[in-house]
Amino acid sequence: MRLSFVSSIVLVSEVCGFTSKLIPFQSSTERSLKPTSSSVLFAKKPKRTKKAGKGFGSSNKGGFGKKPSSTGVTGTVETSPSSAELSQQEELIKSIENTASVGIIGKTVASCFESLNENEKESFDPFWEIMPSLLLSRFPTATDKDLVGKSAGVIGHSLNSELYPLEEHLFQDPFRPADEIHAYMPKLGEPKPFYEPEQLELCKLLNENYDTICEEYEALLQDKKDRFQSVTSMNYEAGWKTMVLFYNGNRIPDFPYHLCPVTTKLLETVPLAGRIAGFNRQKPDSGIPLHSDGNNMWLTCQMGVKVPKGNKAWIRVGAEKRHWEEGNCLLYDTTFEHETMNESIDEERVVLHVDFFNTLAMTPLEIEVMRYIYEMREKFMVAEGSAKVGSLSRV
Repeated sequence: MRLSFVSSIVLVSEVCGFTSKLIPFQSSTERSLKPTSSSVLFAKKPKRTKKAGKGFGSSNKGGFGKKPSSTGVTGTVETSPSSAELSQQEELIKSIENTASVGIIGKTVASCFESLNENEKESFDPFWEIMPSLLLSRFPTATDKDLVGKSAGVIGHSLNSELYPLEEHLFQDPFRPADEIHAYMPKLGEPKPFYEPEQLELCKLLNENYDTICEEYEALLQDKKDRFQSVTSMNYEAGWKTMVLFYNGNRIPDFPYHLCPVTTKLLETVPLAGRIAGFNRQKPDSGIPLHSDGNNMWLTCQMGVKVPKGNKAWIRVGAEKRHWEEGNCLLYDTTFEHETMNESIDEERVVLHVDFFNTLAMTPLEIEVMRYIYEMREKFMVAEGSAKVGSLSRV
């Protein structure tokens, strides 16, 4: 079959680096560029429907994003590629596709596709047509041994959770609701609600730089603009607001990082995940209600910046409750049910919060692969015309 128009654009842009030159930003009836590269994995042109799979920003629970516009991408360009350039691009893509199709990622995607009925195949997400080729282009030295199990398992579970099911231990802990896990990497070992801070270098660095972090936090407070916001409706209703320094692993445009250089540098020592890093404030006599987050590839670290005296600020993760202390870190897994409370009637609680990929259980390559998938998912959604949404963080 032929790659979808958007799939071809994203693949060629990433692999060949021609970006907007390859996009004939015209109406669907006037396109001068028709992608001729055929996918070696799929037999029918995908049509996005509600059954598009699980994980990575979909329209169903934890799924893949919005249905692409039938009119395609519109806009203007300055130049168009020559026929020779197009021919070279097509040959390159075909070569990469053929190699990728026999690798572990290509085989995983193909096995999920072949397990579907004809209607489901029609709704198969086109993003996965190009992912094996993109990963091969980005990580050419990665072997099947590097990717089998964990990385391939994430993709397999996202596409077909029956063919690539959750591990049995996930159903044995009443405090870790398996049905709420929407992004899953297998073989990360036995999970636990809390990890000891000594296991993570970041915790040591934050503790050593506590005084400086507090000074930088005060400097940010003195800045005229109120940068605290409620990142979810739950946070707003629960009295929790965040000064976001990083969102989806990226810096915030126009943020005054010159006021907090040490804090910024320390946060960037870990592979930031697709949620937030920043300062969290909890109002007196308020707390976050019981909930769980569905990505087992991420851990959360929080260091107490301003904490009410008398053990009045706490978090329960799973069956265990711990209290925040100024200058000390708590390290935990949010796929376990958790809730917080600030029992003080007149003091707020402030922590430095960071979500990051689980460096305790994932290799650097496995982390980079997942970060790249998130990055390309976002580019794909932009190319489709879908809005950049927070669900991109829900891999």
